[in-house]
Amino acid sequence: MSQSTVADLLKDKAQQAQSELKRGLFSIAPDTAVAEAVSAMARHEISSMIVIDAGEMVGLITLRELLQGLNTQGGNLMQAKCRTVMKTNPPVAKSDDSVDHLRGLMTELHITHVPVVDHGVLAGILSFHDIARSAIKDVSFENQLLKQYIKNWPE
Repeated sequence: MSQSTVADLLKDKAQQAQSELKRGLFSIAPDTAVAEAVSAMARHEISSMIVIDAGEMVGLITLRELLQGLNTQGGNLMQAKCRTVMKTNPPVAKSDDSVDHLRGLMTELHITHVPVVDHGVLAGILSFHDIARSAIKDVSFENQLLKQYIKNWPE
């Protein structure tokens, strides 16, 4: 069995999104109020937003950045601009990276979301949840194969 790649995770995520009627990559401009980002995240039931300026990814907002912003800006957070809370230059993955590489990157850097960029083009974003869902699917498949193997064990 070949090693899973980031492209495999993106494909699986797209299929999952279709079945849940959740599609697309959600983004926001850096000068948009944090309140709008929070509203969009709540409305779409997502935990991250890509920050795009002039067609380029300039940052990432996750629940962690919002929590840090709340800590530093208190009640003023919702009126602040996204650029004040976003993580600039977030670590990125490429489609041909292995899932093991992505898992290691996220674990080492204590991050929950990684944008996927290929040849300067934003291809998607993956979360630790996407990795966990993939691992559960893989384990279930392996379990099924093992059960089939044991069932057909030669006597």
